[in-house]
Amino acid sequence: MRFWPSRFPPLRSRSLAATMLIVSAAFCWASPAQAAWCDDGLWIDAMIGSHHVHPDKHFEQFNPGVGAECWVAPQWAVTAGYFRNSLSKPSFYGGGVWAPEFLHWGFVRLAAMGGLISGYDYGRWGIGHDHMVGPVAAPLVMVAYKRVGVNFILIPPIPSSDLPFTIGFQLRVKF
Repeated sequence: MRFWPSRFPPLRSRSLAATMLIVSAAFCWASPAQAAWCDDGLWIDAMIGSHHVHPDKHFEQFNPGVGAECWVAPQWAVTAGYFRNSLSKPSFYGGGVWAPEFLHWGFVRLAAMGGLISGYDYGRWGIGHDHMVGPVAAPLVMVAYKRVGVNFILIPPIPSSDLPFTIGFQLRVKF
């Protein structure tokens, strides 16, 4: 099948591929006692798109992807996922979310997330031989009603990739 390499470009970082494999295996082999990790909720996220605050440059606004939020405590979650980024490259992310109760009003909750993301040139801040994995810290606005919700992620600029301030949009469903 010759279309495979063109549809799914190879990962640039072997360490990222190894990390994703280990995380996937950990979820597959989790015992029932470990399934209680997500007692405060398991949300599946669908990355939909983004809006870039840069009028003179074109970026991909449709960014399909999928992720998960495992709420290990009422104010803390572990998150990971994949999406096609605004530069039309595959991006994998993983990290934590902190959503303190004092920033929670009815359906709206303010939070902060931090972790690692791939698919962007981070220059001197990057990890790996090609500097395509780097840190991310972003505020989030979470809107949820019962089992459905929306995340608005306020992503800071990445100057080495010429990526401006961006607002990401995710749909969420709780399981």
